[in-house]
Amino acid sequence: MLEGAYNGRSLPDASLKNGRSWYAEWVWKRLEVPDMVYKDLIRQFNPVNFDADEWIREAKNAGMRYFAITSKHHDGFALWDTKFSDFNVMNTPYGKDILEQLVRACKKYGIKYGFYYSHWMDWEHPGGANEDWEGVKQPSAAEFKQYWEGKSLPQVKELIEKFDPDFFWFDTWGNEGIHITSIQRDELIRLVRTNSTKCLINGRISYANPGDNVDFIELLDNVYSDKILSKPWQTPATMNRSFGWHANDFAWKSSATMLGHLLNCASTNGNYLLNIGPKPDGTFPAPAVRRLKEMGAWLDANGEAVYETSYVPVEIDRNTGIYLTQKNESGKNYLYISIAKPVEKIELPIGIRSLRVLNARVLETNQTVSFLQSDNHIEITIPQNVVNDCSIVVIKMEMERLL
Repeated sequence: MLEGAYNGRSLPDASLKNGRSWYAEWVWKRLEVPDMVYKDLIRQFNPVNFDADEWIREAKNAGMRYFAITSKHHDGFALWDTKFSDFNVMNTPYGKDILEQLVRACKKYGIKYGFYYSHWMDWEHPGGANEDWEGVKQPSAAEFKQYWEGKSLPQVKELIEKFDPDFFWFDTWGNEGIHITSIQRDELIRLVRTNSTKCLINGRISYANPGDNVDFIELLDNVYSDKILSKPWQTPATMNRSFGWHANDFAWKSSATMLGHLLNCASTNGNYLLNIGPKPDGTFPAPAVRRLKEMGAWLDANGEAVYETSYVPVEIDRNTGIYLTQKNESGKNYLYISIAKPVEKIELPIGIRSLRVLNARVLETNQTVSFLQSDNHIEITIPQNVVNDCSIVVIKMEMERLL
């Protein structure tokens, strides 16, 4: 609601001790908004133009297969009708359960859904962890236990019982050990496993020590792997610089840049969790909607190189803008070469002794692509016209077998 600004200041603000950040969802603490002023915003929360059906329809049209919503961020405010805190959406002028509406829309459009939940930090509850900054007083172990047992664990269980999510996105980033020890981590994991047979758990439940019982590793914000990771992973990424809506953040990434990130994730055993910070009235920003549509259009034509694929166990320099994925489909084996930077030829270190190419075509147009095979590599000649047609070109090669 504050749109990244307060009292004449806008993030980032280097004049404040902890103001050097674009993250508008941290505005309460980074711009030093008085506690009562921030908490009193509950009296104004009224996203009158929020339409869950429209949100999920945009996500589906963009090619997204799953959806995450922030059920509770660090400020402690809950977007559902919770029994364990009065600081929730039902006590606002809007007065309707937002998660319930979104879950209904996800089921309608066949989209998997899950919840971001800030299990560690909670600035509204007196026992919740505070900002992990130098000089900031943290709650005692006894105070944190009151939060943990009185709000955090009960709300997670409540979310499972009410909405049956496909995954939880828990949030820490390395300094959580003072409160989220291996004991708390495992207690929360047990709670999820006991109450759901399907719900996945991400590695940021305890970033410094996720253990072996999480379902996928979560990298830090806007960080991408430069190599193939054996365990499935995901990166949370922004369209500009802030996760929460920031009215003065105009550094929007291009759809081609974000598609490159998506392909990097797919080619290294990862998923791409792309953020949209909704505006105070409940709508998506126009620049975000345009990029969703552009990415969706590309995926309509080239999604075969992303969906249901696996990584190719060949390391390629990520700076080349070349990404490899593969799949078996209807008894045939395909290698997809996604090219994000203009190039005339590509050499892959997979030769005739290990892999034989049967044919090669441009995925979108079915144009024939020339290639040469030798004992130790395959050389592919990229048709000049396809580089001008699209910022990211996909070559589909039928192979004798998968790598």
